Amino acid sequence: MKEIIVKDILKISQGELIIGNENLICENFSKDTRTIQKGDIYIGIKGETFDGSKFWKQAFDNGANAVIVENVDITEKEMMNYSDKTIIKVKNTLETLYELAKYKRSLYDIPVIAITGSVGKTSTKDMIASVVQTQYKTLKTEGNNNNNIGLPFTILKLKDHEALVVEMGMNHFGEISLLTNIAKPTLAIITNIGTAHIGILGSRENILKAKLEILEGMKQKEIIINNDNDLLHSWYEKNKEIIKIHTYGIDNISELNADKIQLQEESSTFLAQRNKEQLEIQVPVGGKHFVYNALCAVEVGKILNLSNEKIKKGIAEFELTKKRMDIRKLKNGATLINDSYNASYESMKASIEYLSNYNAERRIAVLGDMFELGEYAIELHKKVGEEIANSKIDILICSGKNSKFIIETAKKNNSKIKTYLLENNEEVFQKLNKNLCDGDVVLVKASNGMKFYEICQKL
Repeated sequence: MKEIIVKDILKISQGELIIGNENLICENFSKDTRTIQKGDIYIGIKGETFDGSKFWKQAFDNGANAVIVENVDITEKEMMNYSDKTIIKVKNTLETLYELAKYKRSLYDIPVIAITGSVGKTSTKDMIASVVQTQYKTLKTEGNNNNNIGLPFTILKLKDHEALVVEMGMNHFGEISLLTNIAKPTLAIITNIGTAHIGILGSRENILKAKLEILEGMKQKEIIINNDNDLLHSWYEKNKEIIKIHTYGIDNISELNADKIQLQEESSTFLAQRNKEQLEIQVPVGGKHFVYNALCAVEVGKILNLSNEKIKKGIAEFELTKKRMDIRKLKNGATLINDSYNASYESMKASIEYLSNYNAERRIAVLGDMFELGEYAIELHKKVGEEIANSKIDILICSGKNSKFIIETAKKNNSKIKTYLLENNEEVFQKLNKNLCDGDVVLVKASNGMKFYEICQKL
């Protein structure tokens, strides 16, 4: 294990040791006094409305060995009370977190795989990690801790790991640049360029530009892209002679293609074709979008020289992060598809297609607003309505400010679909609870801020 000691933190942060042992080994780091473990190092992160440094005493009382704080005056009496502890005072705890993660990363000469994209980041990350860990002891981003705080804390968890798989999220320019310069990937991935955050970035072209910041942290630029995505395909054609770009796809001829795809409700199979080699892949989740995720994972495995058996095993055994296509039977016999974590037009379209092909007595879509779409909000909600109208969905239930445009467009284009526009999550739950029957399948999907996961929990 490559260790960080207090002396390293003082050097990296140009901080001041108030009290304590400069040779103390700092193994585990935490930012939350509620979940801190005995022996942890607490970093008091300061946000827009929250100053973690103010809770340094709670961190000690709950078991921390050391704290890293800013803008805190510590009295002699407090120093005596915690004389067996270590207190480090720095100018900026967030910047210190970044620099610590950069330092920790520099200690490891291992594959570091970084994933970004408009949709599919978390599930692709989970599938890639499942493949990589068949050969290497692998650390991965947990859940969607993919921002400027989650990613550094993930890197600080490195111990005896042999590979690292991280997810990078963003909604503004410069965010991926920050993350990639901390993680220093050896291999980058862009799953697609869609419309998520288009209200902030202004266009899909700008979203592509922001995602491509992932290359900035790489010594040797090597990237995998979804070649069926229109903007990524165009970028590939313009840059394939100057950057090492690996491609995967279903429709466009790529380095790795899927053929003979067979989609089932809760699984799929396909032939992965690469350099005249064929590999039969079994994916334990239904939906065409998971075929793309699996293709990406196969490509990573091939680049890392994993055996075909390990690649197949990793994909077959992967598990989804909760709230993403989490399928379970309800007590009344209905099937719930909980995809409530987040939503964009592209992910809505994929989930609607999946529901439409599900074998059921009735197919019910419960959809809420998609956020951060700005001036495109009405247009993209209407496009979701068009997808519903062209699907095999029987009942559409919506709630949210812009979801009325889903309802209006769906009714306009397909009068056979029963539609309900409800006021809030409680009304949605009551509607489902009273009307769901054995044989029904219900999809629940919206941006996370709509809190549709509460509906799923009640069901």
